[in-house]
Amino acid sequence: MANILDVSTEDNLQYQFFPLSNGSVTFQVKAANDAHIALTQGPQESDPMYEIFIGGWSNAKSVIRKNRTKPDVVEIETPGILSGSEFRGFWVRWDSGIISAGREGEAIPFISWTDPEPFPVAFVGVCTGWGATGTWKIEDGAPFETEDKLEYKFGPVVAGSLEVDFRGPSNCHVCLSNVPAENDTMYEFIIGGWENTKSAIRYCRQKPDKAEVPTRDILNADEFRKLLIEWKCGRFLVRDGSSGAVIMEWTDATPFPVTHFGVRTGWGARGQWRIRHFYGPGQQQIAAPSAPVAYATPAGYPGAASAGGALVWADAAGGQVPPGAVVGGQDCSGEPLYVARAPHEGAIIPGKLVGSHGCAYIPWGGAEHGKSEYQVLVGGPNNWVPTSGSSIPPGAFPAGESEDGEPLFIGRVSHEGSMTTGKVQQSHGVCYISFAGQELGFPEYEVLTA
Repeated sequence: MANILDVSTEDNLQYQFFPLSNGSVTFQVKAANDAHIALTQGPQESDPMYEIFIGGWSNAKSVIRKNRTKPDVVEIETPGILSGSEFRGFWVRWDSGIISAGREGEAIPFISWTDPEPFPVAFVGVCTGWGATGTWKIEDGAPFETEDKLEYKFGPVVAGSLEVDFRGPSNCHVCLSNVPAENDTMYEFIIGGWENTKSAIRYCRQKPDKAEVPTRDILNADEFRKLLIEWKCGRFLVRDGSSGAVIMEWTDATPFPVTHFGVRTGWGARGQWRIRHFYGPGQQQIAAPSAPVAYATPAGYPGAASAGGALVWADAAGGQVPPGAVVGGQDCSGEPLYVARAPHEGAIIPGKLVGSHGCAYIPWGGAEHGKSEYQVLVGGPNNWVPTSGSSIPPGAFPAGESEDGEPLFIGRVSHEGSMTTGKVQQSHGVCYISFAGQELGFPEYEVLTA
């Protein structure tokens, strides 16, 4: 699936990571020097790892480095390869252990290296530093097609908006979901349906539609039409991508977390697509891979795993999201919130991870406490059971304990356009969440069960 990412990087040598769908990535970058690209297995800086430094050493040379160790595996002179005033295009490829980088429009790489012990690459990271900031346009894959069979193709959500370039006669369908598969928890945007005469917003595949507007000839089989889909705090908008005019909108009072989008065509239509996400300075990609990875639970933490070992805790820090992290909710900005926990004042307290903030938050003592080091729940089912008061449902997953040794469970509540995870303390009969600097208690909530 073709994804185009607009990214800004600061002068801090901190990678922003994005998922990949194939063995290459093309991009344009505007930076005076030191455009750094990382290829990794997960969405964080960790070994094994390939790094390609383009225009390093004051825009004089480029290198390839493995596992952040010196000497570099290859180094070449590339004077003036980057520009701080104009975009320069490049590509990076990896195949059968061959890592290579080249200029846009050139088939021969300007730098390459063969790794005798290659590893699978699933993420690309970009950063700038050594006095340089950068503006990037990153493309993963080529424009793609959907057939006339009403089957969604899914990709991970990067931010709270999608810009869609679509060429087709009718029935441009886009969905937002909490899993990379068609299910009964979806928002669907049917654009140019009913033989290109009207458009609609559909909730959880239910009729009647939540919004319906006439949009005769909104799509065209001979040219790309630009559409913008935005979501924030439960409000969903479809705009004309050229003028910005709102085509249709709807607000969900109790929104569910969005982690993936899907696209499809049908009812006699095929389509060509390009999908663009937007990111600004300091924002971090939140990846939600569907394949869980097993982690060992460090000593001293209760609730190592559920029966059968399906749920485990993974150490993380600084906004890192381990592969297979359990999505517990959604911030009012549309960003996924992950189930996390951290020690505090002799307790181990469940809370939420907000990756773009670089920390997890836990509720305690009437206040919200940020933790740069934390653990994230990984793998297993994602079952939430409604309850209230001190009624803890069977199979509730123990996630920590109070300073007095009372077990704490994982709960979540809907509050001010968000779905926020926190702690359930049975003796108190409420679920506590951290929100806007406070600890808030709710007598009605959902509990995570294994």
